[in-house]
Amino acid sequence: MAPRIVRAACPHDCPDTCALLVTVEDGRAIKVAGDPDHPGTQGVLCTKVSRYTERTYHPNRVLTPLRRVGRKGEGKFESVSWDEALDEIAARLSAIAARNPEAIVPYSYAGTMGLVQGESMAARFFHKLGASLLDRTICASAGATALKYTYGASVGMDMEHVVDAKLVIIWGGNPIASNLHLWTRVQEAKRRGATLVAIDPYRSLTAEKCHRHIAPMPGTDGALALAMIHILIRDDLLDHDYIAQHTVGFDALRERAMEFPPARAAEICGVPVEDIEWLAGLYGNLAVRERQPVAIRMNYGMQRVRGGGQAVRAVASLPSLVGAWRQAAGGLQLSTSGFFPIDHETLQRPDLLPNWPSQPRTVNMSTIGDALLDDGTTGKGPKIEAVVVYNSNPVAVAPESVKVAEGFAREDLFTVVLEHFRTDTADHADFVLPATTQLEHVDVHKAYGHTYFLANNQAVEPLGQALPNTEIFRRLAARMGFTEPCFADSDETIASQAILREDKRAAGISWESLKEQGWQKLSVGAAPFADGNFPTPSGKCEFYSEAMARDGLDPVPAYVPPYEAPSSAPELAARYPLAMISPPARNFLNSSFVNVDSLRATEGEPHLDIHPDDAAARGIVHGAMVRAYNDRGSMQARARVTDRAKRGLVVGLSIWWKKLAPDGKNANELTSQRLTDMGRAPVFYDCLVEVEAVPSEALAS
Repeated sequence: MAPRIVRAACPHDCPDTCALLVTVEDGRAIKVAGDPDHPGTQGVLCTKVSRYTERTYHPNRVLTPLRRVGRKGEGKFESVSWDEALDEIAARLSAIAARNPEAIVPYSYAGTMGLVQGESMAARFFHKLGASLLDRTICASAGATALKYTYGASVGMDMEHVVDAKLVIIWGGNPIASNLHLWTRVQEAKRRGATLVAIDPYRSLTAEKCHRHIAPMPGTDGALALAMIHILIRDDLLDHDYIAQHTVGFDALRERAMEFPPARAAEICGVPVEDIEWLAGLYGNLAVRERQPVAIRMNYGMQRVRGGGQAVRAVASLPSLVGAWRQAAGGLQLSTSGFFPIDHETLQRPDLLPNWPSQPRTVNMSTIGDALLDDGTTGKGPKIEAVVVYNSNPVAVAPESVKVAEGFAREDLFTVVLEHFRTDTADHADFVLPATTQLEHVDVHKAYGHTYFLANNQAVEPLGQALPNTEIFRRLAARMGFTEPCFADSDETIASQAILREDKRAAGISWESLKEQGWQKLSVGAAPFADGNFPTPSGKCEFYSEAMARDGLDPVPAYVPPYEAPSSAPELAARYPLAMISPPARNFLNSSFVNVDSLRATEGEPHLDIHPDDAAARGIVHGAMVRAYNDRGSMQARARVTDRAKRGLVVGLSIWWKKLAPDGKNANELTSQRLTDMGRAPVFYDCLVEVEAVPSEALAS
């Protein structure tokens, strides 16, 4: 039989959301390539996804239902039939639900970004059950909340046009590792004469290739942005007409910015005052005096600190001050997900909740460690008796991992994990259920780095006994006696329900057209905010947000100091003087791909980058094993003595599966469960540690 090509989509948590072409021969996927016709993908895939067949056909795939036979965390299981597994799971969940369904918690995130496998049938199941709701905050909710207050939704510029920008500021991101297709466009802008600036505490691969790297300490970006605003106002580098016509609250913002002269921000951020003056001057002069497009690509790293939401608000104010939105190649992008018209209510069916519109309690996924250890007497709801995990690996990815692992190790906690592999979380499960990979099921995808809907057509039959998430929850629903017609919806039916076709942005787009063409672009203007029309209550960019005031928040962009920094926590800093961040490793995506041998071999082993001065003060030499620690925990890694980490900062590229790390620990042993100023998000990069060399006799075996 001749090979055939199947149109598909990358499912992973990446802004690029690539269009894939899967070559299938004799029922087996033999190649995954980028679609050369898709303007976003341009025929190129990252190293990770280009090796996707290694993931689908990995020898360690879970391909039968597994039941635990050892202690939790040991990873000892026996194979059972689907009937045995589902019958026992349904019986256990039914018994708990009869006492209090809120004692059951779903736990999921972006293991797939698909609207079908990610949120549909599972949400219907847990809503009908009356289980606790999950606040899905672990990645982006601080920034998303900030954008909603400022722009009205997670919306921004179309990065297809960034090639024409004359200044590109990459703020809190490393697109070479996590936004590859943006980076190719930024390189083209550079070839056309654009200046590239990276703002990042760490001299990442991206920062090394920019004209200028500005390295503020973690958690200080808000002060830097306010100082830029100060300079723009001081030097009258403002588009007064755009401000008057399309913004709200300029006077309040001006008053706030006057509190942050460049010298003050330089002291807070740990950067030269000259860098702040240069950046603000270049930004304002290009945009206002020369009428050239200036673009900011902001990423989520900068919002993973206490003041992350307000920092995003401050940066997001910059384009409106200089009128950058007037041009297609100008403005700002953090996310484009708010442009997509999705019928979430039909997908998720919240009306199935037993007491709709009253809702069960909500558990924050970022504080799952504390939630699992709560005995039910604190007033936060009943003790959690069951967790069903899908599309996530919380034992590896959730903060303050010691508590998370302790919670999942409870013998009285019934845990079900839908997975491809025996992850750190799966090792703690009572049942592991084999789920399909992207090549084995149907899905439809939106994006958060571009404005194309994409179809994922099934390329091959499921391997072994693996089932799509949707089918697993369909079968559980039947065993639980759920008879509503929506539980019989096929994946094709669900895909057809996902898009709000009456929305003008989805003109001409349906599931039928999408699966045939592979991808279709939303009807969104090239410069969507050239004439204002922000999706805020006022229709304007809101420097002053009435909604924030009503919600008890400071309604004007502000600088909120980190929880853990010498200036805000001097006693803590005396014991733990080094800030630590744990951005993504190039060859991993969150905790996905860590077990793909070729990718892990390229990444090598866990490393900790430390500045030469900080290393010398601690007797640490390049290549030595070191231990980073604080009151929450510790981890071991191989030291890389390098000035890529600024003085006072250590960097542990992540996220390693704990059981594949030398001491069975990763960076989240050190992070805390404290939350951001808005959006209830985690503060992964608001973390102080100390580092010491590990004597050879103390090395993990």
